[in-house]
Amino acid sequence: MNIVNSSVTRSQTSALATNKVLRNTYALLSLTLLFSGAVAGISMALNLPHPGLIISLAGYFGLLFLTTKFRNSAIGLLCVFALTGFMGYTLGPILNQYLALSNGSSIVMTALGGTGAIFLGLSAYALVSRKDFSFMGGFLMVGILVAFLGGLGALFFEMPLLSLAVSGMFVLLMSGLILYETSNIIHGGETNYIMATVTLYVSIYNLFLSLLQLLGVFSGEE
Repeated sequence: MNIVNSSVTRSQTSALATNKVLRNTYALLSLTLLFSGAVAGISMALNLPHPGLIISLAGYFGLLFLTTKFRNSAIGLLCVFALTGFMGYTLGPILNQYLALSNGSSIVMTALGGTGAIFLGLSAYALVSRKDFSFMGGFLMVGILVAFLGGLGALFFEMPLLSLAVSGMFVLLMSGLILYETSNIIHGGETNYIMATVTLYVSIYNLFLSLLQLLGVFSGEE
């Protein structure tokens, strides 16, 4: 009897811990999205220049390293906002470029709406179905690496078709990453809400940029 009670207690404790990680993740994700959006808005209003590929990658990976290093302390929270704020700053000039197009507002709003619908739909599916998507981990890691290298190749060698294909890959990969990370939280694979927030934020950011490029191409503006 004691063994049964102990098992039930452990199960309840695990469920409470998982729910806490989930709540903290979505709360922090909401704040970082708002903060990132505000920084992007300021960047757009001031018409700030894009920092360029090298500075963007150095800033992203540098701040990601710091966030990972301090993920178990309050400093980690500051690093998260520094990371998402920096990414918001890099987003501002990109949005200005699209808004300068004849139907740029429509493209941006459609991409924003599509990103929100995909994120909410996939998150809800993972939460309701409670399916375990951990099997996707290896595939996503390899796929993201291949897509990242493909994106660099398309940029340096000016290959628009490859760039379009990479954007399509990122839409699928980021959708898969949302499923994977949400499932990971539910099943106790991810117990740090700071890292969970970063993963979901990066997924949303890349999903939005990829949809922007695809919509820009198919609308005839790129």
